[in-house]
This record gives sequence, structure tokens and C-alpha cells, in this order.
Amino acid sequence: SPLLKLNDIFPEGIQIPKMYIGKNVCQLPSVKTHGHTTTTGAVKNAFGGLLKEVRHYAHEFIHEVMVDLMYMQRELHGALFAVMDGTVMGDGAGPRTMVPRVGNLLLASADSVAIDAIAAKIMGFDPLAIPYLRMCQERGLGVADPRKIELVGDTDAAAINMGFTTSRSLVIWGDQLIRRGPLRPLKRLLLHSPLVVWAPFASNVYHDWLWYPTVGRARIRAFAETPWGRLFERY
Repeated sequence: SPLLKLNDIFPEGIQIPKMYIGKNVCQLPSVKTHGHTTTTGAVKNAFGGLLKEVRHYAHEFIHEVMVDLMYMQRELHGALFAVMDGTVMGDGAGPRTMVPRVGNLLLASADSVAIDAIAAKIMGFDPLAIPYLRMCQERGLGVADPRKIELVGDTDAAAINMGFTTSRSLVIWGDQLIRRGPLRPLKRLLLHSPLVVWAPFASNVYHDWLWYPTVGRARIRAFAETPWGRLFERY
């Protein structure tokens, strides 16, 4: 496939687990926002499975990499399907510091781009304004225009607008500051050298020791009062 960026990011090639080759795959994403890509879903679900532990190198060109992941999946897998959980959705600074929102929806499709597009529309975004969805459609990797996607089942649900907004957590803001902002001259030193171990450490400190005790715990308590939260507590 004519990859847009992954060959440049990983010139030594990409190691693919042998078990993936020729297998049918069902992605199981959830409906949520993401500070790097506006939304995340079936297309980005392959990011952690097909790219190795230094996949953070791909953040600088994340939308092009998402297109590359679709090219790769179409070559690797016999068939692709996705079931997306929208029973509880994530709003705000995804993917780790979101606000839980009850959605009571399940989506399913054999077109990863189409399911991401409908999820984006339900969240309140214009799918064609999200670069990776638009680029996938332009290259024939799926349909991102909601007007061209056939809906079955509870078609009224597709008209819902949850009014979500995407924001950036402190971690994603810092990542983008280094990769594309004024700290870019330090990118190789901070993210492409043995010093990179500071990044996951800083992320863990922020999420686990700062954000969760001061913000996240209250959100979880509020979620526990919803029907889905009460169900979860009974498990």
C-alpha cells in the first residue's frame, strides 16, 4: 500500500504479529473524544495492535498514520468488523481524562471509517472536518460522509447530537508542544533518545497522582449514580 508516513517514521519496517496475518478482526472501540485526533474509534483501535512500543513517534503525523493503519488492515486481515460501545461515552479531554456521558447506544459496521463517522456525528462533530476520516474517504478506504452511509436499526439515534467538545489534557498538550510547538528543537533529545523514559513517568504522575485524586475520583462517583454506574457496582 502507498503508506503516507509510517515508512518515514519506521524506515526499518514494522513488525506485525504473525497471528494477525489473514485473520478476521472485530474491533471493539468505544465512543469518545481524543486530544490528538478529535475522536477515536474503530480506525485508531489498530494503533496499539499494529505499532510497537515506540508508536508515540507517530503522534506528530497522527492523521496520516490513521490512514496508513487502514491501508495495513485491509492488506493484513481477511475481513474487518467493528462493534462500538456508546452505552457510556467519553467527552472532553480524551482518551484518559474524559467526562463520562450516558449514551445508551451500540453501533456496528463492516466499514471502520463509516462507524467512526457516525460516532463523530452523534458526538456533535462534522466527520468530514476530521482529517483522518476525510483522507480515508478520499482514498477509497471507507465512507465518511454521513449522507452516503446507509443506516439500519434505530436510525433516529443517528440524529442525536451529544454536543461534545474535544480538549487536550496536560499530557497531550505537552506532547504537542514538543512535537509541533516551540519545544520542537528538543524533540529528538526528549522523545527519541534514552531520556524518553521521562515521558511515561510524567504521564503516570499526572494521571494517577494529580488528575485522578483531584478530578477523576469525583467524576467516577458521579458516574456511579447513573444506571450504568449502579450496574457496574453490582458486578
